[in-house]
Parts: sequence; C-alpha cells; structure tokens
Amino acid sequence: MAPKAAAVNIKPTAKAFKDKSKPTDVRLSNIQAAKAVSDAIRTSLGPRGMDKMIQAGNGEVSITNDGATILKQMNVLHPAAKMLVELSRAQDVAAGDGTTSVVVIAGALLEACEKLLQKGLHPTAISDSFQRCSNKAVEILKQMSTPIELDDRETLIKSASTSLNSKVVSQQSSLLAPIAVDAVLKVTDPGKETSVDLKNIKVISSLGGTVEDTELVDGLVFTCRSAGSNAPKRIEKAKIGLIQFCISAPKTDMDHNVIVSDYAAMDRVLKEERSYILNIVKQIKKSGCNVLLVQKSILRDAVSDLAQHFLDKIKCMVVKDVEREDIEFVCKTLHCRPIASLDHFTAENLSSADLVEEVASGTNKFVKITGIQNMGRTVSIICRGSNKLVLEEAARSLHDALCVVRCLVKLRAQIVGGGAPEIEMALQLAALAQTVEGVDAYCFRAFADALEVIPSTLAENAGLNPIATVTELRNRHAQGEKNAGINVRKGAITDIFAENVVQPLLVSISSITLATETIRSILKIDDIVNTFS
Repeated sequence: MAPKAAAVNIKPTAKAFKDKSKPTDVRLSNIQAAKAVSDAIRTSLGPRGMDKMIQAGNGEVSITNDGATILKQMNVLHPAAKMLVELSRAQDVAAGDGTTSVVVIAGALLEACEKLLQKGLHPTAISDSFQRCSNKAVEILKQMSTPIELDDRETLIKSASTSLNSKVVSQQSSLLAPIAVDAVLKVTDPGKETSVDLKNIKVISSLGGTVEDTELVDGLVFTCRSAGSNAPKRIEKAKIGLIQFCISAPKTDMDHNVIVSDYAAMDRVLKEERSYILNIVKQIKKSGCNVLLVQKSILRDAVSDLAQHFLDKIKCMVVKDVEREDIEFVCKTLHCRPIASLDHFTAENLSSADLVEEVASGTNKFVKITGIQNMGRTVSIICRGSNKLVLEEAARSLHDALCVVRCLVKLRAQIVGGGAPEIEMALQLAALAQTVEGVDAYCFRAFADALEVIPSTLAENAGLNPIATVTELRNRHAQGEKNAGINVRKGAITDIFAENVVQPLLVSISSITLATETIRSILKIDDIVNTFS
C-alpha cells in the first residue's frame, strides 16, 4: 500500500492587482463619443452638403450647415464629445471657416487612433507621432500655396465665393463675396494689416426683400427710426451730437414721492421742468446741432415728450435709445467723443456729415448717415432676407466670408480646395512613412489614410462613388497634378484652380493643427473622475 502524501501547507503569494482594462475602456468610450459628433455633421460638408434643422427647447427653429452653429446648439453630454464642440469653436475663432471639415478630420484621426491602439501601440507614442505628422502636413500645405497681394481684388473675391458656395445662400455668392471683400479692405488699417477687427464691420439684419437686396453702407446705420412725428426725416450738411445725458425732468436720487398740496405749487414744478428742458434745447440750438443721438437710459425716458416738442420746433432730428455697447462703434465711425454734460455741448464736439435720412428697408425704418467727414475705419452692412431662417443663415454666411477675407489679410497665401490639399498631404505622408522606422511608420501611414476622409466625404455628399473618385484623385496627384480636385458641379476630377475653387492657407493650416491638438488631448486621457461641486 502506497504511503500517504504528507500534507503540504502552501501559502498563496500576494500579487498586486492591476486593472489594465479600465484605461482602455475609457479611451474607447471617449473615441466613440467624439466620433459620433463627427459623424453627425459629416453629411453637411462641401457645396453639396446637407443642411440641418435645429429645434431649440423654446420652439425656435434654425436651418444651417455651418459646423460651428450646429455643434454650438447640439445638446452634447459626454466630456470627450464636448472637446470636439470646443474644437469647432476654436476653428471659428482662429479662421472663421472650415468648422465642419476640422471636426470631420478629427473624427477620422480618432478612428485611426482606435486601430493603432488595438495593434498595441502606446497612446503617448501615437500622440508624439501625430504631432510630427501635423508639422510635416503644414510644411506640405505651405509648399502648395500661392502668395497673393491685397490689391488683387479678384483673387480675394474668388476665395470668399468658395466659402459661400457650401452655404444655403450659395446662389447669391457673386453679390455677397464682393461686399465681404470691400468691407474687410475698408476696415484694414494701413501698416497694421495683419490685425483686422471684425467688430468694425456692423452687420444689421433686416427682414423683408431678398438676399440680393443686401447692401454695403459706407457710413453709419441705426436700426431704429427717428423720434418725433414732426421732426425732419432728411437733413443735409448735418451737425451730429452724441449725448449721454437725458433731456427730461430730473429725478431724485432716492425713491421719494413729492406731495404737492395746491395748484400753484404744481404749476411752479411744471414751470421749472419747462425752463430746465428749454435751457438744454437752447444750448443744443446754439451749438448748431441738427442731429441728436441719445444713449439709451435705464432709469427714465431719455427724451421726454416736452423736450421732443421743442426739438421738433428747432428742426432737430433725434435718434434715441442708442445701445450702450454701440457707443464705441458710433464714436469710432463719427470720429467724435460722447458728450456727458450740457457744459461740453459745444460746436467743436460735434461731427459733420453730408446727409442724414430715414429710409425704409423691408418692414423696418433705418436712420442712415453718409458722407461723414474724418470717418473712422468702420463700415455697415444691411443684410436682407425674405424670412427669418434665410436671414439668419445669410448673416452667418456673410460672417464666414468676412472671416475668409480676414484670413487672407493675416496670411497672404491661398490654396486650392476640392480635397486637393488633403490628397497631396496623404500621398506625401504615406511616402514619408516608407522611410521612417518603428511606431512612426504605422502612425504616419494611419494619419495619411485619415486625411482622405475629406475628398471621400465631398464625393459622397455630391452623389459620386467615393472609392472610384478618391482612387482617381490619388492617381492624378501621383502623376504630379497638385491642383487636381473634386469638381462637384461636373461630377469629375478637374484642375480645381482653373475652376476658381480656392481658400485661404490659414484655414487649412488651422484645421490640421487644431484637430491634431484635440486628438492628442483625447488620447492622453485614461480616466474620467467625477467630483462633487
């Protein structure tokens, strides 16, 4: 009989518990959420892109295909998805155009990251490689670009038209593009061309008429009608005063009631009021002022009925309720300073203009000031539309066109559109991937493939076969045709430069660098921590 085996007491060795799956799951979750945002607006890319109807919680509806506007109004909850919304906003601030394409590129790069992570590549290695790819891509874009001059108005108009071609108001691009170019060139300071402040361009939306009625006003426009029924509606050789005090009876500082016991005392109060207002009106007449702009008052009526009656008598046009935030723009345009007290209401503090008139525009009446002497570098645009949705989209499209011209002023170089730069970058980065070693080779290849999403989406949205179109485009670029791009109107690959489809170099550079930056941020996240506020 075999001897019994001695009982051996084996202690289990303590091992550190490592949860490797959580960081992977968090990364995957972030990538999926961000990709969902990218896929949501992918169909609105390009001239044949679809529009989105956005319904707000209060029942307001807007129709647009502007990436930044769609994402801004989307209810996004996932923190990684919110990063793509911020990315679109950053592109809007930096360049003003390319807000849809930057998110589409980011979505494609995230898909590339997902495949690389599944191969076992470390997120930091992918992040560093993508940064090198981005730097190389910017170099390729600069090589492809062609320099332009600010006095070449035709070239600037071509770029603005390309921006408008993907909008709802694309039919009116031939009218809106020259307006955008003229407006930006008007507010550009000689010697300080690189910093164009679009706050010096005031876009006023006016319901009624059509988008063709949009006009550029070399002067100042107030959205309210002039006060007073008997006041003049047209004044030539105007002397304009901007005041920040009220022409009405003063009130006590504290909330007090004054009880008047008899009619004599009441009469005296009214007489004092009358002489107080009359004194102000006499000073206005003495200075020679015949157009009065009054800042909006929050405490009391800026111009009382009695004051209005006296001002009508001296044939002075009054525009009251000038908004507080508009004062700076008005002062810059009229080249004047606001008058804060009656003592300073003198002839030297007034500004001159050839014509001030009240004009009807659609359903509204505006006060228009033209022929201003020593006018500042500002300009006004009255944007028109037949309904609220078209009007809002026209104003948004015009803003994009203004931003495109501003980009060309900042960085005076343009590049072809139609997916040509993306294919060229993809080809050159794929060739570079053959020459590098290790992880970089995989990452460069993945980055290059991801860039093909733009031409592929352009073809898809235009109803073309994306695989056949992108393959032909790649072949044409491989043969050295750097300007070959997708012509969505003809449904073929043509020389896109000859078709005048051009965009600012700054838009393309900004979209690549910002998308890469966001992807690197998402890759570096390995956990989401909730805190108590």
